Amino acid sequence: MRGFLVLLTILGFATDLFGQAAVSQPRREEQDKARQKVEKKQDTQAQKTSVIEFRGLTVFKEKDVRTALKEQITTIDDYGLSPARGDDVAFFLELFYRKHGYAKVDVHYNIDGDRLRLDVTEGPQFTLGTINFAGNEHEPIDKLFDYAVGPTRERYSKLQKSLPFVEQDLKEGADLVQRFYVAEGFLEANVAPPQSTYRPDQPVVDVTIAISENQQYSFGDVSFTGKTIYDAETLRGQIEDLLKQPYTEARQADIPRRLQTYFKERGYYDIKAEATSDPTTAQDGRVPVQVAISPGPVYHFGGATISGLKRLQPSYVTKRFSSLQGKVYSPDAVDERFRALMRTGLFNLLQIQPVPIEGEDLLLLQISAEEAKSKEFGFSLGYGSYVGGIIGLQFRDRDLFGYGRPLTTSVEINERGYKGEILWEDPYFFDSDFGFKARIGALTFDFDGYSKFELGERIELSRKITKQYEAGVTFSVRHVEVTSADIKPQFLGPTSYFVNTLGFTQTLDLRKSPLVNPRGLVIDSTVDVATNAFGSEIEFVRTTGRVSYYIPFNEESKIPGVALAEDLSRSFWERWYRQTLLAFGGRVGAVHSLGSESSSGFDLPIDERFFNGGSTTVRSFGERDLGPRDRHGNPLGGEFFTVFNAEYTFPIYGELQGAVFFDAGNLLPSSDNPSLDEMRYAIGGGLRYKLPIGPIRLDYGINPDPRTHEDQGAFHFSFGFAF
Repeated sequence: MRGFLVLLTILGFATDLFGQAAVSQPRREEQDKARQKVEKKQDTQAQKTSVIEFRGLTVFKEKDVRTALKEQITTIDDYGLSPARGDDVAFFLELFYRKHGYAKVDVHYNIDGDRLRLDVTEGPQFTLGTINFAGNEHEPIDKLFDYAVGPTRERYSKLQKSLPFVEQDLKEGADLVQRFYVAEGFLEANVAPPQSTYRPDQPVVDVTIAISENQQYSFGDVSFTGKTIYDAETLRGQIEDLLKQPYTEARQADIPRRLQTYFKERGYYDIKAEATSDPTTAQDGRVPVQVAISPGPVYHFGGATISGLKRLQPSYVTKRFSSLQGKVYSPDAVDERFRALMRTGLFNLLQIQPVPIEGEDLLLLQISAEEAKSKEFGFSLGYGSYVGGIIGLQFRDRDLFGYGRPLTTSVEINERGYKGEILWEDPYFFDSDFGFKARIGALTFDFDGYSKFELGERIELSRKITKQYEAGVTFSVRHVEVTSADIKPQFLGPTSYFVNTLGFTQTLDLRKSPLVNPRGLVIDSTVDVATNAFGSEIEFVRTTGRVSYYIPFNEESKIPGVALAEDLSRSFWERWYRQTLLAFGGRVGAVHSLGSESSSGFDLPIDERFFNGGSTTVRSFGERDLGPRDRHGNPLGGEFFTVFNAEYTFPIYGELQGAVFFDAGNLLPSSDNPSLDEMRYAIGGGLRYKLPIGPIRLDYGINPDPRTHEDQGAFHFSFGFAF
């Protein structure tokens, strides 16, 4: 790789020399004059900047001050020095100091020809003392305090307890307190500007904010008029969570939006809804609301058209909507297909506009598209605690021959081997709802105790039965050869063989964001069968199962208009708590030989057995190190395994997170008697750095009961979720 970079540098240098040699003498003279003109301009600008002189700076460096005043200094450089511009610099310099708590700062300016002198009297830095809220009866002080210091807190660490006194920030904070009260239904609340009191014996400022809460309003009776189609109880059920909240204009405005969504999901595309109220008619603070509804006719899908395509065949898009023809219009059905099309990566922009067909209760989907670049070349560098350094290359054509079928070629090299693969995908196999994948690849890998070479292909046909449930059938043909081994032959099993398997997979994924912030439940299972009937030289049946459950504490507010209020009202520890994640996982697997009656566990080839231990299993062991070993410590694998994980993740700073975990698992030589015997454990902690495609993980697991020749624990550096 280093040689490749050096080669690029040499080629660039040679090109530059060639370009210079080709420049004629007159052209070179013009370039020299232009360069001299630019240099002269830069010198002049530097001289202009140097006419500003600062005196009295002790707290901040002049470089930082100039950066803060960059806009004002640039104005003087461009348009010249004047009293008005000098006064602006002095004003913004004072503002800069005040934002850091120097409430008594004083800046005088003096202009002498082309020189601007700024004399700064900094004064002491004042810190914020106590904030007294006078008149609050219904809202807790800690919520009001978070609002009041919110603008200042944004510029400082959440861990900093003492904040500087910034008068302007407190005025903005009082406005936030006012907004909070309105969001809580106190429509007539009045929050006075903060009153500051300087302590005579120390640079601390106490603040008093007077509050007049007045009446808190809530929603009263909700009545529906017009052709409502559905009964009042059904309609009220769509807005029930809103009605339980304090009354605000924002929540009232959300009522017709909720109802319009409900009607549109049932085909009423032209639904009109309007909510009106008058708080002055409220009784005991309960505001009655009237909702007028005009649903219009029920619309059905009437086809789709596409514009903007240059390479992709139009039928690729329109056929995705053909199954909707004649069905009742549903925004969810359109959105589901829109998201599926965007996930293909074929489009930069995709807009779908339903348009009523004149004279008919049909909607034509007018689709406009902007195609993305179909060809992509990727280069990757990585590191794993087991495989070491990783280098990868990938070329992908997402739109092969203009039919939207991607072809991907990839090569990966690490310190234990290499892998090459060609993958062809058809997300709509024969224009059906089935997805098809075919891959062919080869790899070599050096495991502890043996090395292997593998060549094979795999085809997969899958379909989403529902949004959350997917099932698939697989068939694979592989040739595996153990090329070298330190393990004795009786423990290796067959070392050169063809294995052909027919498999079934199913996944129920209820998570909301599997890659970034998983929340919810995922269950999956696999079954693979290898028999002579498929041309396999070895016979076995293998099955695995997995259950993972992610419990987040960071659910966002579901009530539009009050999300900001709720976020600002949370204390530091409450916000910290809501950014944590508790996860549980369990896995099990069994493989049983069909070609032998022996129960030794070593009749199967070593490469077809299960292994345990590592960054995604029991983390107190190195990769594949848990379970049976030979006399030299080489892992031998087994026919039955279990893994159980529990992990608690919490925020540290920004995207950096910490984690503590507990793992348990076993690996038994034979699957004849599956059990929880020989369980091993891990207790540990780690760091996570969140990326858009998943976290980078660094973990250390402690082995609480190490046996002979076992380590006290293990480090793991990896990518993705542990389970």
